[in-house]
Amino acid sequence: MKRYLLIVLLVLAPFSQSQATYTDRIMMIRSDQSFPETMAALQLAIKNHGYTLSRVQRVDLGLTHSGFKTDRYRIVFFGKPDEFHQLVDKYPELIPYLPLKIAIFAENDQTILISANPLIFMQMYHNKELSKIFERWQKDIIAILNSVQSAE
Repeated sequence: MKRYLLIVLLVLAPFSQSQATYTDRIMMIRSDQSFPETMAALQLAIKNHGYTLSRVQRVDLGLTHSGFKTDRYRIVFFGKPDEFHQLVDKYPELIPYLPLKIAIFAENDQTILISANPLIFMQMYHNKELSKIFERWQKDIIAILNSVQSAE
């Protein structure tokens, strides 16, 4: 019995490391690609899904200056500028949450991508119009993360 359990664990182990995680709060994938390859795949996926890359913010420099030992760590900001301008005009309280973000960081020989699930905004904004937008953002971020993962 122990031998069969060990065989099952060994067979499933590679799949468990690269599986996507989507919860009510976060969406995350692990990539076996190097950080530069994963970053390039992320930027391409953002563009291919109709979004514009706003900026890439280095987080590792600030962490290093604060005394933390860290590898590559970035936050990628992206969105649809026209959509965001319309939303901000109508719902200025959304300003702190825009543009959308995906954190990407190296961890040993893997690269991890993580984003907040836009559906969490539904708890703050009980509005049908916004709910549809949050649902679309969630689907788009999942599609972007899946594109990055399938680029391996």
